[in-house]
Amino acid sequence: MSDYYNAFEISPVPTPGPDAVPPEPFRGIYGMPAYVTIPTDDLAASVDFWVRGLGFFELFGIPGTLVHLRRWAFQDVLLVAAADVPARAPALGVGFACVLGQVDPLVEACRALRPGSVDGPRDTPWNTRDVEVITPENARVVFTAAKPFDPASPEARNLEAMGITPPDADRGDNGDHAR
Repeated sequence: MSDYYNAFEISPVPTPGPDAVPPEPFRGIYGMPAYVTIPTDDLAASVDFWVRGLGFFELFGIPGTLVHLRRWAFQDVLLVAAADVPARAPALGVGFACVLGQVDPLVEACRALRPGSVDGPRDTPWNTRDVEVITPENARVVFTAAKPFDPASPEARNLEAMGITPPDADRGDNGDHAR
């Protein structure tokens, strides 16, 4: 028996599908369960790329010091002014969920703003389409969109082998898990 259970109701990520609609940008203030801090030596240029290329918006800023960016709920980035940035992207990266309909426009926007910044899109064995972007600060950012679930696919078999069942299988109220 697996300890995994379906808990999609706590996530802003919509049900996967070709017509999935992303949630509206989330402008509420909350205690952030996780966020990423990225140093930049050109705050204005970084904000421009993250907003126009990656689809974030400026939640608030401290002029010349910090800009808090967000897309969906729990997708928070703090761009922080720094004297310099790494010369190349580190192996470590950060990932953000998106929907399939956002992948191609994101790729086009990033390539237009910063040629050579995009790798992908590519499909994964765990049923997503991923795009890797290297930002002006040399941050490695992956956008990942869940593909529609096909129970007969190799991806479904991969997930089942890990103990992960489709959202409709064994659906319950999560009473024992959601506390």
